[in-house]
Amino acid sequence: MKVLILANGELFKSDVLQRRIRNEAFDLMLGADGGALYADTLKVTLDAIIGDLDSLSVAEQKGIGNTKLVSYPPEKDETDLELALHYAEEQGAAQIVIVGAIGGRMDMTIANMLMISHASFSSCKIKVWHGEQTGWVIRPPGEDISGHPGDIVSLIPIGGNASGITTRGLKYSLNDEDLSMVTPRGISNRLESPFAHIKLSDGLLLVIHTPEGT
Repeated sequence: MKVLILANGELFKSDVLQRRIRNEAFDLMLGADGGALYADTLKVTLDAIIGDLDSLSVAEQKGIGNTKLVSYPPEKDETDLELALHYAEEQGAAQIVIVGAIGGRMDMTIANMLMISHASFSSCKIKVWHGEQTGWVIRPPGEDISGHPGDIVSLIPIGGNASGITTRGLKYSLNDEDLSMVTPRGISNRLESPFAHIKLSDGLLLVIHTPEGT
């Protein structure tokens, strides 16, 4: 099952996001609290809205038609996006795309990007869309990256250092090397072919793929 989640961050290049969404076949579409307000802009019909609903006025809640509301008390440990991710997983999600995870609040942006690496979501392939850009986590033993020659690919260790990294198809290659959380060595590499392979022995890598010219 492929799930789309609208988070309550900022929409970046909504026209691009609208096109990307239209080109996919999502089985379930969710709003994480105020992220539901982006549904009209992105021309999607939500199946459910999850969260404490503090970002939706009573009038807005009444205007959502038959959309299911899954509400939680304001005093909770999880963010609305985290609750939406758990809900998606409970529905059988194998792939999740998040839109609106990045915004003006630095703390929420960092938390959202780190959240997709949480072990509790390891059974799902979670991607964050920000305009044309895509972010996701690579776990051992690694995986392929597809795109076009010239696209920017950044490899950022999260949750600790990443080790045993070997890359093929990137301009600046790594050969059984380590990347540290505190140095930006993995930033701004480039695809040299339509496919690259990242091999990883230990740790987690946050991958940010940015198409050339973006």
